[in-house]
Amino acid sequence: MKDVYEDRIICNCKKVYYSDIVKALQQGSNLSEIEEEFKRVQEITKASTGCGGCHDKVLDVISEILNP
Repeated sequence: MKDVYEDRIICNCKKVYYSDIVKALQQGSNLSEIEEEFKRVQEITKASTGCGGCHDKVLDVISEILNP
């Protein structure tokens, strides 16, 4: 997993950072399905609910965190 201190913006529209996604995944993540986790991250952070331009970046971060 990336060091949270290397925080970077993932979703410009909603101002969601890498650390926000980490925190969302830590809130009861079952670490089973990336798509389920993606939906949950959307609900918590609102990332990828604006223009959708960060969709792939959000999925990449989730995959990186769940599959270090």
